[in-house]
Amino acid sequence: MSDATSGDNPVILFDGVCNLCNGFVQFLLPRDTDGIFRFASLQSDVGKELLADHGLPTDELESIVLIEGDDWYVKSGAVIRIAQLLGGVYGLLGPCRFLPRAIRDRAYDFVAARRYRWFGEKDQCAMPPADVDVNARFLE
Repeated sequence: MSDATSGDNPVILFDGVCNLCNGFVQFLLPRDTDGIFRFASLQSDVGKELLADHGLPTDELESIVLIEGDDWYVKSGAVIRIAQLLGGVYGLLGPCRFLPRAIRDRAYDFVAARRYRWFGEKDQCAMPPADVDVNARFLE
């Protein structure tokens, strides 16, 4: 197991060049007041290491991934689990896990296939915010 996952904090892997994905991370940061989540881009060395450690593809995955200990979640499963861990009103997404994954992931894939066209993309992975407390939550 990598050093990045040896802690107790779940790690969110996201597409670092996707504006929608970066916006999701920026949405989570102020709402995760306990600082439970750590973040890394799918394109980073640590992101690829975490994917490999969990038997996930390192070069063709185009999804948000949540690594939680030995467990991992992708696509709609990751979004639902993140919402559950975030708690509060976001935890209300929890029952969505009972919908068939094929249906949930079809909706996820619909948006994912159009995310660059709808929201744009960056030339390179986004840098974490300048806030020192928040910056420490991004794995390099």
